[in-house]
Order: sequence, then structure tokens, then C-alpha cells
Amino acid sequence: MSSAEVPDYVSVEEYLATEERALSKSEYIDGWARAMTGATNRHNRIVLNCLVKLSNLLEGKPCQPFNSDTKLKIDQATRKRYYYPDAQVVCQKSDPLSVYQEHPVLVIEVLSPSTRRYDLDEKKEAYLSIPSLEGYLILEQHQPIASILRRTPEGWVKNVIEGIEHSIDLAFIGCELPMQDIYRGVEFTETCVQEPDPQYEHL
Repeated sequence: MSSAEVPDYVSVEEYLATEERALSKSEYIDGWARAMTGATNRHNRIVLNCLVKLSNLLEGKPCQPFNSDTKLKIDQATRKRYYYPDAQVVCQKSDPLSVYQEHPVLVIEVLSPSTRRYDLDEKKEAYLSIPSLEGYLILEQHQPIASILRRTPEGWVKNVIEGIEHSIDLAFIGCELPMQDIYRGVEFTETCVQEPDPQYEHL
């Protein structure tokens, strides 16, 4: 990597101050900021479906969902991160004027060609290090396929759910998330890839 390709170091304070006045969002990864790209209509439809259903299922309960405008802060000895997950569920009260959450029990990401590598590698590793997290839900957008990693006494266990007729067990927040509600209004393709991205299949 040449010196021209090395990103400038940004402190947490500088990042948060910049985000307050920025017209677009960026995530913070251990000293550097990564600009976020826009999402497809299909992607946003799935995220909205999840938030609407979770809001209904969790009404009157201490847990509540937050959308992708809410940062997720990870502050550990080896990680200083601020992410914008597609959705997260938090059961601990936080400062209503804060711009981030720190104690999610569930994080949801909808995979896209431009973000798939991060969601399945960098972000997964970071999310699973959060002490409060009980589940990481990863959703394909072109077919009704969901992967969920759940915390167990033996460690993280992954389950894959395929098919619109199934539901995702979220016992740690006392509900199930039906696949038909997640993908309501979504038209599927023959494969899991539609957007043109020659590297997608290799990620």
C-alpha cells in the first residue's frame, strides 16, 4: 500500500464531530472512517419489514428496535468502532439524546454486494465480541435465506433458515420473526445475486 492509499488517522472525537454535520454517513474502524454507500429499494424494503414487525412484536416490552440511523458503539481494548447496522434491538435503557447504542441483544444486516465482505467478516467478528449480544441475523435480499448466530453456553451456533414458510426463533427477546414478514413485498430472483458485481461470488 502506498502512502497515498493510507487513510488519515481520525480520533473518535473528530469522527463524532464530523458525523454531526455530515450530509452522508461514515463508519469508524479503529482510527479511520469508511464512507457508506446507498442501498437498493429491495434492501431497504427488507430492513423496514424487520423494523415494523419487531416494533409490533416488542410493543409494551423493555426491548425495542432501532434503525440504521442509530450508531452501534464498540469500545474495547483492541477495537474502537462505530457502525450503522441495518437494525438492532436493545433491551437496556440509554440516554435518549445519545446518537449511539452500546448494548444490543440483536443486530441485523441485509447483505449487499458492496457490504457482504464486511458483514460476514469484519463486522461479524466485532459484533460477536459485544458482551450483551445474543444474536446476529444476516439476511440475503434476493432469496428468502437467513443465517443467525446465537450465543449458547458452548459458544456461538449458526443456523440457516431457507424458505418463506419458516420463522426465526428469537427466544432471547421472546418472539419469532416470520420469514414471510421479513420478505413481504419483495420479488425474488432465480439466484441470490442481481446487482452487477464481478467479485460478489468470491466473497
